[in-house]
Amino acid sequence: MGLRVAVVGATGNVGREMLEILQERLFPADEVVALASRRSVGTEVSYGEKTLKVKDLETYDFSGIDLVLMSAGGAVSKEWSPKIGATGAVVIDNSSAWRMDPRVPLVVPEVNPDAVAGFGKLNIIANPNCSTAQLVVALKPLHDHAKIKRVVVATYQSVSGAGKDAMEELWTQTRALFVNDEIVKEHFTKQIAFNVIPHIADFMEDGATKEEWKMMAETKKILDPAIKLTATCVRVPVFVGHSEAVNVEFENPITADEAREILREAPGVVVIDKHEDAGYITPVESVGEFATYVSRIREDATVENGLSLWVVSDNLRKGAALNAVQIAELMLNRGLFKRLAAA
Repeated sequence: MGLRVAVVGATGNVGREMLEILQERLFPADEVVALASRRSVGTEVSYGEKTLKVKDLETYDFSGIDLVLMSAGGAVSKEWSPKIGATGAVVIDNSSAWRMDPRVPLVVPEVNPDAVAGFGKLNIIANPNCSTAQLVVALKPLHDHAKIKRVVVATYQSVSGAGKDAMEELWTQTRALFVNDEIVKEHFTKQIAFNVIPHIADFMEDGATKEEWKMMAETKKILDPAIKLTATCVRVPVFVGHSEAVNVEFENPITADEAREILREAPGVVVIDKHEDAGYITPVESVGEFATYVSRIREDATVENGLSLWVVSDNLRKGAALNAVQIAELMLNRGLFKRLAAA
């Protein structure tokens, strides 16, 4: 017996990826429903070899649904996730709306799987920010071995993390530069084509952006509240794939060779780290893959017990859709869906 699943925001980048990953991983679903706002009703989306017609979120009856994968933005999630949870369905939400709510577990299955047990207060589980997800997958096994004190990270985040319109803006600006057309800026504050922008999300009072704050706060909630983290989040002219330059300071000694061996055995991690041309991963190679890749592992001589890493992942997958489906698989394996548990 399979689950009845709904994907909210099915026409967006992440929603489409959720449908694809459900099929790729053969998630046991008896029924899959695609939902979005009224303006998208009737749009067709792919689910394996099937084509689903999008239905209206506002008029849909969730009473027969077991699982909802929500990727429709924070405002929609704030309104709808509690209503859907009240019907008995479990909502796995990809927005920032519930991540820091103490009633809602924030889960990366390779890092804090036991946290999933706390879903019952609201029937909501939060997915972390895309840049946080890949970071904590790489940090967790190293933290278990040598205990992390401080992390300094600079991100190189692709435009797909900002949605379909952002991807279109990179494309149109790049084309405009080659044909000498006007550069139109609608989604980004500055030209994104052939440029980098050290500004993702709103600025806060201390000068950090909300994206940088999320990485700090979410890492503490998922991994360890004692970890100190500072981030500089940068948008780069890459369509898919987030990269991170990570500097880690540990309480206990750890060598680059030890870190390499630990990460090779870690769930969800692939190490590609050869000291030669092309002996490392870039975003292009990560597209469509499930793994979090780690390269350029080396000791940092400027601090005691320091390492530097290069971490890359497909942000639409591990940073969003894949992590949501993995949470659903974790719940399934632990017998946490009420209808199946009662059967």
